[in-house]
Amino acid sequence: MGVLTLDDPIVFMRTDCHVCRSEGLSSRSRVLLQSGGKSVVATLYQVASEMLDADEAGLSEAAWDQLDVAEGDPIVARHPNPLASFAHVRSRIFGSRLSEVQLRDIIGDIAERRYSAIETTAYLVSGSSFPMDNQEMHALTKVMVELGDTLTWPGRPIVDKHCVGGLPGNRTTPIVVAILAALGLTIPKTSSRAITSPAGTADTMETLAPVDLDLRTIRQVVEQEGGCVVWGGAVRLSPADDLLIRVERVLDLDSEGQLVASVLSKKVAAGATHLVLDIPVGPTAKIRTSAAAAALASKLEGIAGQFGITTKVVVSDGSEPVGFGIGPALEAHDVLAVLQLTPGYPTDLHLRACTLAGAALEMVERAAPGTGVAVAAQAIADGSAWLKFQRICEAQGGMRAPPVAALTQPQLAQSGGYVTAIDNRKIARVAKLAGAPGIPAAGVRMFARVGEKVSAGQPLYTVHADTGGELQYALDYVSANPDIIRVGDQRNGARPTIGDGND
Repeated sequence: MGVLTLDDPIVFMRTDCHVCRSEGLSSRSRVLLQSGGKSVVATLYQVASEMLDADEAGLSEAAWDQLDVAEGDPIVARHPNPLASFAHVRSRIFGSRLSEVQLRDIIGDIAERRYSAIETTAYLVSGSSFPMDNQEMHALTKVMVELGDTLTWPGRPIVDKHCVGGLPGNRTTPIVVAILAALGLTIPKTSSRAITSPAGTADTMETLAPVDLDLRTIRQVVEQEGGCVVWGGAVRLSPADDLLIRVERVLDLDSEGQLVASVLSKKVAAGATHLVLDIPVGPTAKIRTSAAAAALASKLEGIAGQFGITTKVVVSDGSEPVGFGIGPALEAHDVLAVLQLTPGYPTDLHLRACTLAGAALEMVERAAPGTGVAVAAQAIADGSAWLKFQRICEAQGGMRAPPVAALTQPQLAQSGGYVTAIDNRKIARVAKLAGAPGIPAAGVRMFARVGEKVSAGQPLYTVHADTGGELQYALDYVSANPDIIRVGDQRNGARPTIGDGND
């Protein structure tokens, strides 16, 4: 029927359809559809119009693709078998811990798309309102790995890097991969699309090169260039995770237990032996306090260690966005500026990338203690990181230029003074309302930094959008939230510096 429902299989039938009557099916019933040896569990919506004949079923694009049917093919529709695993979800909602066997039942059903969006939501919320313990996080990580494919590599070390998120513009991964691969390390980086942010690493990288690579191509790229930056959802590395992420995105929810399992299951599946973890801390970041960062770092390090992964945690400044761009294409422009050392490049993004790359170099003893940042910076300065990045993009299918938004609107300072605070969550919301990450060119370009002096009428940031409706939607939010960037009479004190979480 040409109905686009993302990944949700939907079936439409008439209210007077004989199948609905005999099976007792009503709108929002779950229906097992079978045709030609293939099957899918879909959500039923009923229609009372003549758009369908009484003996016809209409399918959404997702259901059509999964069943691989043609117009006029016969299908069988009936009640699916009861979801026994959902009893475990109910049990957890009421305060019970889940065993590895129970988690395997749940995640297996989710991976096979037997859970509806509502049932998946119930599972995610059950792990948020009642946080998972370490045993559950380990079991969940193990199950998510076992239900997907894995990559193995002939040598060691295999390096990976991850940021827990919550900080707009913090697009260090492409730069870190280019640096480490240029210096001879192997870093097969599989990244996520945005969950609750205006851009994920895969969204940004996709404006520069293809990221939907299969396992064979990933292996070819890494064997040829030493690294890659690809979308993990294109391959079956922890396949349930990407289905969960899509629901988390709608809920704007990212619970700690699911975060730990999501991050580490993909690192284990990708064959990593060494992992650098970036945890930004700030009043409007995902992680608000040093104590919360230490607790999360302890869990990530502990679970990672049980899978044989050596971990280095870097606690970084999360008090304001990183770089100039917020949104896939705008962040890609920052990445290119740093790698090419274009005059006016974002120095904070450069420092963060070199800090994380330096931590990896020291961890695997490719740089002496205390010298990693300088070694990483030299790879950018001598052009080897930029050359390597171009080669990786070409190996992934060809380098391309990031798109540019059709419309822009600057937001001006209403008064002069010093920038005292930038609300990460609110500025990210502006970028999302403008269309990011779905519209790659949409987002926000920052001009002001905390501690800088600004004059009345000076641009603080510019909103980028492709349509007037999206631009207006973002501007309406800006008007209703005048405290996105605060300007005061006095300069704030020194902000937290990037540091080693193990110090």
